[in-house]
Amino acid sequence: MNPTRRTVLLVAGTGAAAALLPASPATAGATSATAGAEAAVPLQPYASYWYPDSLPSGSPGAGITWRGLKAWSAAADTDLAFNASSVPLAERFTPTPVNTTARAGQARIQSLVSFGPTASNPSQGSATADYYALTHWSYVDELVFWGGSSGEGLILAPNAPIVDAAHRHGVPVLGNVFLPPAAYGGQLQWTRDLVQKDAAGHYPLAAQLVAVAEAYGFDGWFVNAETSGGNAALATDMLGFLTELKALSKAKGQRVTWYDSMTVSGSVSWQGALNNQNKVFFQAADSMFVDFRWSSGSLASSGTAAQQLGRSRYELWAGVDVEANGWNRSVNWDAMVPSGSAHVVSVGFYRPEWTRNHLPAGRTPGDFHASDDRFWSGRSLDPARPDTADTWRAPAVSVADRSTVTGLPFGSAFNTGHGLRWYEDGEVTSTTPWNHLGLQDRLPSRRWVTRTAGQHPAVTFDFAAAWRGGSSVLVDGTLDAPTTLDVYATRLPLGAGTVVELTHRVDSGNVTAELAVATAEPSGPGQPYAYTYFPVTTGSGWETATVRLTGLPAGGTVHALGVRLTGAGGAVKWRLGGLAVRDQAAQSPGTPADARITDASGGDLRFAWRAATGGDVRHYTLHRILPDGTRRFLGGTAQQAFFVGGLTPEGGEQAARFELRAVGELYTASVPATVTHTW
Repeated sequence: MNPTRRTVLLVAGTGAAAALLPASPATAGATSATAGAEAAVPLQPYASYWYPDSLPSGSPGAGITWRGLKAWSAAADTDLAFNASSVPLAERFTPTPVNTTARAGQARIQSLVSFGPTASNPSQGSATADYYALTHWSYVDELVFWGGSSGEGLILAPNAPIVDAAHRHGVPVLGNVFLPPAAYGGQLQWTRDLVQKDAAGHYPLAAQLVAVAEAYGFDGWFVNAETSGGNAALATDMLGFLTELKALSKAKGQRVTWYDSMTVSGSVSWQGALNNQNKVFFQAADSMFVDFRWSSGSLASSGTAAQQLGRSRYELWAGVDVEANGWNRSVNWDAMVPSGSAHVVSVGFYRPEWTRNHLPAGRTPGDFHASDDRFWSGRSLDPARPDTADTWRAPAVSVADRSTVTGLPFGSAFNTGHGLRWYEDGEVTSTTPWNHLGLQDRLPSRRWVTRTAGQHPAVTFDFAAAWRGGSSVLVDGTLDAPTTLDVYATRLPLGAGTVVELTHRVDSGNVTAELAVATAEPSGPGQPYAYTYFPVTTGSGWETATVRLTGLPAGGTVHALGVRLTGAGGAVKWRLGGLAVRDQAAQSPGTPADARITDASGGDLRFAWRAATGGDVRHYTLHRILPDGTRRFLGGTAQQAFFVGGLTPEGGEQAARFELRAVGELYTASVPATVTHTW
């Protein structure tokens, strides 16, 4: 999805980027809405956005709805079921670093991403594969749902698919509070609205922000106050607001990040450092994004200042603006994450969706992932073999990856959350391109590590074929020596009945595959796992091999899963379509209850249901049953509501018939609930 709102960077006299700034609303997208009550509310649900309280003068542009957060309530939010995340934040662990330069327990990564426009950003994905489908979650410690503009809205709640995908990988997601510079339509009244107090001296908008995050299921707020013209009294009110926001947030398990903008005088003056001008705001928050104008000296003093306040230096995110130039950006990495000594502060990437946006028209999902892998893993595309001549110090070079694969059952079809088609058991059940990050699997945390005495093959997510979802892992190259591919770092219990199922396919060439299982960590950073190898069967198409881990110590722990491929020296194309680990037979969830259509307008339908019981539910799928009996995939979601648009009668049918299923962690599906819609 192409954002219709671009971002502009104000440049100070020093030449440093000085502000994080969405531009004017003239570029906003389309569909009908008006200030206040809409004449006709569209059924398509969108991600939510608000002003603090008062609205701009005039009327909103096409596709924009003006709302005040002060008036919001969960009970009156008709799109809440579509926008609320349903995946809890997973716990993460840190495996032994895959190289000797990546450090655990030091710098982390914050990522400020615009996934779509402020207005008209669909709640649950859309019919295009052209999307920033972030998959390198293992290096990210905090994701900010960036956006907002003076003509659309200033407070953004992240949509559910992004939160669900992030939570599966243990990454908290923050909504965005953006008070823009006056030069771009910012009004000081909006800052005053945000920090207004009630008769008891409390800040009602702080309570509203916490209530929104709790109702929507995300993890807190990024507060960016850049409207100039304030004074010390306003700064005092902002500090009180921030202090109360943090206290209320902490009670709900949420967090607050402050952007280095407003100072104690009430002026907007980007410091590029933690100092006396902004440290009270840092103390009132959980972390602070340090503006781009930092220097080596200012970051060193900032880290020291944080520690003197009794805080971790890694609660400071040093801003790195990659919106325009991505990995071509010249960065003083040693000021943040030096290679030969302890890290100084953490890293805050501004707009890493450059990895998609800089690609030419006609880009494919494969093009995007090749670019994104280059950004996060480095030019070598193998974190275990960093390219030391690469001027871009990719996160994998400095930061230890993390994983959430800790419990059984565990399953993955290597679905990245977008695709050109939808596959089920290797067969296409929809030819419509799609994106929905809420359907993304837990993905390998370090990509792609290959170990061989011969040539290293290329390893990528590929979209030309899949076992389930939209993608598979493709290994493509000459196998002139056995090659081991690390797939997952895990902490899975190993019992007498533990079974691994590996679904794979040979597309071309002569290759045999073995499952690789490690029951201990490597001897040190950069060292390989000591794998035990188990042969797997190979067929003429997709083949699922069931492997019992005979001979491994029951009561132990599986620390890593991989595959070893052995060829005859020629070119090989081999696909990994699925991996599952279980200690008992897979259980199907119960059927979703009370499935129904709650609203309809022509071929636009809103579905709702109650949660399935019995067995873990990964997500729900909706299919249409065509007159000839064919099942066509319409979509899936982790929520208990779903929107489908643009349907028409097929084959002269008088009514459309739909099947809703709950899908378990190992992709077992429930008995369907059937819903009909009369044309």
